Amino acid sequence: MNIIDAIVSLISNPILNISPEHSGNNRATNAGDALEEYVKNLFADAIEDDEVEQNRKRQETFSYLGNKSNPPDAMLKHGDAIEIKKIERADAALALNSSYPKHKLSSDCQMLSTACRNAEDDGWTEKDMIYVVGTIPNQSLTQLCMVYGMDYCASEECYKRIKETIKSGVELIEGVDFSETIELGKIKKVDPLGITDLRVRGMWSIENPLKVFSYEYKPQADKKFNFMCIINEDKWNSFSNTDLLKTIEKSCSQLSIKDIQIKNPDNPAQLKKAKLITFYKD
Repeated sequence: MNIIDAIVSLISNPILNISPEHSGNNRATNAGDALEEYVKNLFADAIEDDEVEQNRKRQETFSYLGNKSNPPDAMLKHGDAIEIKKIERADAALALNSSYPKHKLSSDCQMLSTACRNAEDDGWTEKDMIYVVGTIPNQSLTQLCMVYGMDYCASEECYKRIKETIKSGVELIEGVDFSETIELGKIKKVDPLGITDLRVRGMWSIENPLKVFSYEYKPQADKKFNFMCIINEDKWNSFSNTDLLKTIEKSCSQLSIKDIQIKNPDNPAQLKKAKLITFYKD
């Protein structure tokens, strides 16, 4: 299964009510959880199945399903990693908290759990990252975006340099004890009594794909639901099932596949060829 299969699943069954009650299982406790369950079911082609069948299909589709503390939210078997984010307004930024944006996902990332690193028997070193962003104002999914990290955010060295520079600066403070941490810093015994500690954490955020790619895509305001996906040409050509989407496009007026050019996140002076896939529901 891949992102093309998920798009086909969405077009075939565009359910827009993302309330916890409609998630089809007992895992969802709020709209954010329900969106996460919905997206996982899109990739597993399990939207209308009961929980038992969902579990079976997920086991066939994913090598890893994550938790709230560690990225990613899911990994396709021998395929891409997936990070799912909910926003309530189309202009809202994505809160990434202590994890900076992922151009790609590396197995040596400090934020990963051991289960994630060991999720595939033959091992893995790097995965392309899909960011899936849903706009849910009132438990109704009005917009859904799928973009690859390599098309959306800069390479790791950009963010890592900033993080390491701040971390080094914090460690220059004299007269305090430091503890080993994956955060920007953990300072022990700040006060004379030695009873106060300070954790220095990064709180990363990034503009959502609707704003970032507004030069190529604008949702149709009069539609009940808008979907957008951007896939760079090299990634698109790596899939063996794109003809399926092209065939559906011929008979589905709401679906469009368009050739576009997007900015290289590492050098906006360079443009990359890509596909813009859009779908709407009245």
